[in-house]
Amino acid sequence: MSEVAERISPIASRFDELRDGDGTVRPHWRDFARTLSQLSPEEFARRQASARATVQDNGVTYNVYDDRGGQARPWQLDIVPFILSSNDWKAIEAAVIQRAMLADMILRDVYGPQRLIRENVLPAHLVTGHPQFLRPLCGATPAGGTHVHLYSADLARGPDGAWKVMASRADAPGGLGYALENRLVVSQTFPESFGDMRVARLAAFFNAYKESILDLGASRRDRAVLLTPGPYNEAYFEHVYLAHYLGLTLVQGDDLAVRDGEVFLKTLTGLERVSAIFRRVDSDFCDPLEFRGDSALGVPGLTEAVRAGGVVLANALGGGVIESPAMDAYLPNISRALLGEDLKIPDIATIWCGTDWGRKEALARIDTSILRDAF
Repeated sequence: MSEVAERISPIASRFDELRDGDGTVRPHWRDFARTLSQLSPEEFARRQASARATVQDNGVTYNVYDDRGGQARPWQLDIVPFILSSNDWKAIEAAVIQRAMLADMILRDVYGPQRLIRENVLPAHLVTGHPQFLRPLCGATPAGGTHVHLYSADLARGPDGAWKVMASRADAPGGLGYALENRLVVSQTFPESFGDMRVARLAAFFNAYKESILDLGASRRDRAVLLTPGPYNEAYFEHVYLAHYLGLTLVQGDDLAVRDGEVFLKTLTGLERVSAIFRRVDSDFCDPLEFRGDSALGVPGLTEAVRAGGVVLANALGGGVIESPAMDAYLPNISRALLGEDLKIPDIATIWCGTDWGRKEALARIDTSILRDAF
């Protein structure tokens, strides 16, 4: 088994999001802290109950596969928002944009010329040995040449206040629908604060995301669909929610068919051409003809349509390579090789145990590290 060692520093202290070192409330928290201080315990409990009822009425759930009850669990929402200063957000925004560009460039390279491997910037095994590296896609160029339309990162703040990236998502990232629902519920729970604090809006992002993908399609008259694994998926609520919000047709693999390099939606009146697929099915499940033969979630021949340029997939197939924890060990060098700059927010310190040096370093740091599967 290939492994990575990630260094975990002993926690000497924790960063206080609310207060500065001298105990004063941080400037970006003051308005909301004032609102909270003016609420009686009874009023806070009432608002909390109201938010919980809204979540339940809206049917917001997150399914758990191993839940013995087999029931969809209600979404858990803390009504006290996590507030970031404008400076923090600018730094995070720039860093995530950088990483999205980097993820796209890496995928363009590993499914194309593989210069990173030839120049020893990235070990070959971390690409060709990755179970999510889909060889049938080598040499195939996605519509518009874009692999990553949507990128997300898991962030954490260290005791010193510095941000770290804990994980990257570039295959079929989830969470958009929950973020939108959270925002709507919190804005209704604290309407007096939401407007006064000039909170950054989400609607512009969703509109830009949809339009950028539709613009790559052959025709705006064709269908745009959201491909879901189905109601047993843990985030099925989000898929339904997003499809409704974005004005997309919600479909499962059986609803689509490939004919002569193009994708069609099966309807009662016949086949309707599909120009764009917003994908929430993992890449290796998307085409049982070329990837996992046991998949009942995908569309037979979808890869053929991708090669022919007959459909836009967002994200393009094959993005799982980016999500490998071992990639974090090489990302700083990759960033310098492809972008000519350092990462704006670093990853948690990571060593790949697939080299002699890596194994020695991991063993030397084993008391302050955790071991994970590299893939």
